[in-house]
This record gives sequence, structure tokens and C-alpha cells, in this order.
Amino acid sequence: MDVTVAGDRIDLAKARGEWPAGERVALVPTMGALHEGHRSLMREARARADRVMVSIFVNPLQFGPGEDFSRYPRTFDADLEVCRAEGVDVVFAPSAEAMYGPDRQVSVSSGAMGEVVEGASRPGHFDGVLTVVLKLFNLVQPHVAVFGQKDAQQLALIRRMVRDLDVPVEIVGAPTVREPDGLALSSRNRYLSEAERGSALALSRSLRAGAAESAPSRILAAARAVLDAAAARIALDYVVLVDPATFTPVDEAYTGEAVLAVAAKVGNTRLIDNMVLTLGGREDHVG
Repeated sequence: MDVTVAGDRIDLAKARGEWPAGERVALVPTMGALHEGHRSLMREARARADRVMVSIFVNPLQFGPGEDFSRYPRTFDADLEVCRAEGVDVVFAPSAEAMYGPDRQVSVSSGAMGEVVEGASRPGHFDGVLTVVLKLFNLVQPHVAVFGQKDAQQLALIRRMVRDLDVPVEIVGAPTVREPDGLALSSRNRYLSEAERGSALALSRSLRAGAAESAPSRILAAARAVLDAAAARIALDYVVLVDPATFTPVDEAYTGEAVLAVAAKVGNTRLIDNMVLTLGGREDHVG
């Protein structure tokens, strides 16, 4: 089965309108450069819906000054083959002009939750993310949307937006897919040299070291020790242990799920990773 490509909202509405009424529709929003992690999202979407749509759009609103918007990998032909192989029904691949128009003024604010952790390092990033996601929800009108747990704060903010704005979309978070050595799959991994890729393993090692501890202070200390040992090869941005609903730091008395999150630059490439822990008689799992 071939995949339909829609380049603007008119093509999208036409493709969407050809589906029988009552079918369940799933959306997988991406910025392209698709890898096995994206495939896992498509498979999750297929398990939950009759029709699967994938958006491929490198969103300029979520890139700040000096970030990698201009060099972000754009591999549309290969991405289309991935979508075809996964049985995707429609790929929505608009231009920036088709998505936003020339006179866009209104954006979604991510609020205080969008200004901490990743948001503190990338001001305005989550406003751009939520703006494009809400536009996609309005255009596609999916019943369910699937996102990766690797972008844990993004996932939390999308859930919050859906709740606060009464958006009738079920949000599903899918586990992070990793290489056998533990490196979280990311479109930006292709920027890494062989040596840098080895250095990048410090991120997942730090999460595993933290997961071996129990108290929040010991979790953070163990994770930071691994990162400090790699300081000659990576530039740490943050390592935090936060409440997954608010992304505020947890204290020693905290029980329940928490996110251990890390961000660092390896060479010129900024990488993020996280692990979800259950504090207090817990079983831990990699995010």
C-alpha cells in the first residue's frame, strides 16, 4: 500500500475526508530524519487506530538563535520509505508558509512549566512546540497522538495543554528506543563522530547509575558522578530529578514517579535523555 502525501491543509482535508466516518485516527508528529524510534511510534499508533497519519515538519518556532534549524537533517525521500514500510496512510509534509502563513501572531504559551529544565536552556522552545502541535491537532483532528518519552518535558507539556485547553485528543507516551549500548535514538545522533558517539554514552550511563540508588540526593549524586567523570568529553547542561507532572525538583520525602533527566553537548551536538523512576519501593524503567 502506497502512502498519500499532503503538502498543505487542502490536500490534508481531502485525504482525511476520504476515510470512512467512525474510523479512529492516530497522529505521529515528527520533524523527519526518521529512525527506529519513530517506527515504534508508528506501530503504537497503528495498534490504537484504523488510520495513521505522520507529520513531517521541521518547525522553525521551536528553534532559538544559534540552534541547528538550518542544518537539522532533512531526509524526506528516506522518511517516506519508512512511512510506507510501516503502513502509514498519510504523510502531512507542509512548508513553513503552508503551516503558518505570512502574518501569524498568536502562539500557545507553555507557562511556568515551559520555562524550567529544558525550557530554561532553550527559552521559547516549548511555546513553539505547543503552537505547532495544537495546529496539527486542529488540522488533522486525530483521536489519539503518539509521542516519545525521550522528550519527557515536551510530552508532559502536551498533556497539560490538552487538559487545560480541553483538546479532545488522547495523548500516548511511548518508551524510548535505544541502541544495544544504551544510547537513546535521536535524529541528532547522525551529527556525532565515532569518538563523540562513545562519549555520548555517558548520558545513559548516568541514568543507570542514578537508578541504582534510592533517595533523591543519592540518585542525583550518582548520576552527576558519571557525568563529572566525562567532563573532558561532554559539556553538561543539567541533570535533574523532577516531578513528571510539573518538572519541579522532588525532595527527599517524595514518593511516586519521578523523571531523572539529563542534557549535555557532545562536540557541537546537544543531546537529552531521561529515565522514569518510581521512588519508594520502586521498579525503575528506562524512559
